[in-house]
Amino acid sequence: MTNYLDNVDSDWFSKRLSAALTVVVAAFVVLIARLLFLQVIEGGELRRLSEINSIRLRSVDAPRGLIYDIHNRLMADNRPSYDLSITVKDAHPLERTIEKLSRYTGIDEAQFWERLEKAKGTRAYKPVLLKPDIGRDALAAIEVNRWDLPGILVNVSPRREYIFSPSLAHLLGYMGEISVEELKNQIYSDYKSGDYIGKYGIERIRENWLRGKRGGQQVEVNATGQVVRVLNTVAATPGHNIVLSIDQSLQLTAEHLLADQAGAAVAVDPSNGQILAMASSPSFDQNAFISGMSHDTWNALISDPSHPLENKAIQAEYPPASTYKIVVAAAGLEEGIIDENTSFFCPGFLRFGNRTYRCWKKWGHGEVDVLKALTESCDVYFYKVGLELGVDRLAWYANAFGLGEPTGVDLDHEEGGLVPTAQWKKKRVGVSWQKGETLSVAIGQGFNLATPLQMAMVAASVGNGGVRYRPMIVKTIRTADGQTMYESVSEVAGRLPISEKNLWLVREGLFKAVNDRHGTAWRSRLEGMGMSGKTGTAQVAGRRDDAANGDDDEWGSIKDHAWFVAYAPRENPRIAVAVIVEHGEHGSSAAAPVAAEMIRFYLSGGQPKPDTPMAVAPASSADGD
Repeated sequence: MTNYLDNVDSDWFSKRLSAALTVVVAAFVVLIARLLFLQVIEGGELRRLSEINSIRLRSVDAPRGLIYDIHNRLMADNRPSYDLSITVKDAHPLERTIEKLSRYTGIDEAQFWERLEKAKGTRAYKPVLLKPDIGRDALAAIEVNRWDLPGILVNVSPRREYIFSPSLAHLLGYMGEISVEELKNQIYSDYKSGDYIGKYGIERIRENWLRGKRGGQQVEVNATGQVVRVLNTVAATPGHNIVLSIDQSLQLTAEHLLADQAGAAVAVDPSNGQILAMASSPSFDQNAFISGMSHDTWNALISDPSHPLENKAIQAEYPPASTYKIVVAAAGLEEGIIDENTSFFCPGFLRFGNRTYRCWKKWGHGEVDVLKALTESCDVYFYKVGLELGVDRLAWYANAFGLGEPTGVDLDHEEGGLVPTAQWKKKRVGVSWQKGETLSVAIGQGFNLATPLQMAMVAASVGNGGVRYRPMIVKTIRTADGQTMYESVSEVAGRLPISEKNLWLVREGLFKAVNDRHGTAWRSRLEGMGMSGKTGTAQVAGRRDDAANGDDDEWGSIKDHAWFVAYAPRENPRIAVAVIVEHGEHGSSAAAPVAAEMIRFYLSGGQPKPDTPMAVAPASSADGD
């Protein structure tokens, strides 16, 4: 019985083994047949393809997100750029190819070698960018001589274009090629050499939103590196589009009004803190950074004494001058040092210690209460209020108005200005605070510093009844197909520590400063628009009296800066503005007309100025501020 079972198992195992061997043999036969087919029948064609063609992956740049103004008017677009690259593996002989490329395109051969030197270590089959945006003439020359330029590629990629450049340059910013140092930074880990990134302004701050997702292609190329066919494509994802709070028409108006002058103009919506315009003059051409800027052009920009690359609205700090009297008046009223009936006599000067501190109106203002002090900008009145307050208490109110620290606007490199205190001076220079210095601070001079944006927000918070908003410039972010990814919400940064009654007195004084015949801004009043404002004239360090020197030209470059801050209408204001004109001398004559025209333009719905001139009064004795 046992032998019988053993024989059965043996037969079953033999059959199974035979079947397995049959399958293995069959597989080998099929494999050998396939190899024979590839080697003998298809061998010649495959050998030709292996020698001539190869499969490569090629990246596809994503279109950058577009930038619009609040009315959906396009401000930053993309255009096609013809980027010249080389694949070293295909470009043999390399020296001869580079020499021919230079001869055909007219581009200096040294530029190509410089790029190749920087790309050392890159895999030989990876394209190296030789020159971006070569232009149509160079493109035509390459296409005509394509077969004489092995390894040379021209890719079409989207390139940034600023439609109204140099308008909006400091806001939108500009793009530039990513540097070697930036490539080492972890935040740029998915970037590659030759990529363009935001370097300044909105382009830099919102880089992650504006930049799309790179796509790719699987392509077959021949021995010279030319694409034979596209095998597969993964589409690139466009970047997100950004809508700013900027009103482009108002922005262009502000820039036009500041033309040929150094300075800044900022307009904000007092009801929510959105920035309507932010002009800085002089400006620069953002497109030059993309198309390629010469060393001479760059050196001219950075050495220009008017600092065109600086966004003066948020980076330049100036003594706020008499615009600071808004803060002093509010502090004096709230502390009970003055009320609506308190008056001081102004003979045109105040003697304190062994010095005489003068009022801008050298023959004096006579009896002055708080409304007249704001209307006519009496220095003596504010000297006395400042002395009673003291520098530290005054600093507390200045901080409450948002001075002395960055506003938090969504732009980079914002400066915070300076609000001095006794402790600050002791720490900074090792010397105790002197009471005489408080007199200078009380009229916005001395150590005081503020930016135009800060002063625009002061005007806005006074105008809207005491709410201090954080200024915003990005309103909406959307995908390319219109899906909203971000919507700005107004953010309250604080409230002015001023009672309704006292704030009303300050507002009344600002209204009179523009609309009273003796007001410092009387000549810039706007009939029917209820503009309220405050002029200022900031003394520049090192200024000397021209008459004493007898040389106007020598000292003309350091004349006083001209300030004006305003809001309108008087009730429920829709716009607040701050303007500074460097070396404009008087706020009433240099800065106030700029602000007034911006306000008129905005409140009239962007209508051009009528041919008939705005009704103005003759120059008055109040024009000194």
